[in-house]
Order: sequence, then structure tokens, then C-alpha cells
Amino acid sequence: MKYNKLIRDKIPEIIRQRGVEPKIHIADDKEYWHKLKEKLEEEITEFNEAESIEELADILEVIDAICEYKNFKKSDLEFIKDKKADERGKFNKKIILEES
Repeated sequence: MKYNKLIRDKIPEIIRQRGVEPKIHIADDKEYWHKLKEKLEEEITEFNEAESIEELADILEVIDAICEYKNFKKSDLEFIKDKKADERGKFNKKIILEES
């Protein structure tokens, strides 16, 4: 079966334990960045379908990898999130903009 997608670091060993030798390669930076964005879309789609905490955790794992790749500090990410919440609010009030 062909995949051509970014996988978690331990997946090749898990596949080998099943008696199959996976065909893998290590991405260069350009391919890795592209595959991270694809993986984020994949995990969001899976969350939209399953609506499970496990899929939400997968999204966070990809966000962590993106932060590491882009040299974004998670503390900066949280700060910006909190700043936006203070300035523009959150999504807690369930407000839908119909027209402006």
C-alpha cells in the first residue's frame, strides 16, 4: 500500500514488528514543511469526522512540530492567543456573523 505521507517517528518500527519492511525516506526541509501542512489538514479532517479527543491531540502534535520547525516558542503562541482573546474575544458566546 502506498502512502507518501508524514508519519510519526516510531511508525516504521511498529510496521517492522508486524513483519513488513516499510519503504521510507527522510524529507528535506522543503518537503517536510509541505508534508507538515498536509498532515495538519489530514488531522483536521479526521477530527471533523470523528470529533474525538484523540484526533484533537493529533492536531496538537502537528502544531508542536510546526512550532519546532518554524522556531516558534509555544509560550509566544500562547501569548498571542491570549492577546487576541483579550482584544477580540474568544468563541465562547457562539456568535455567528450573518452580514456586515
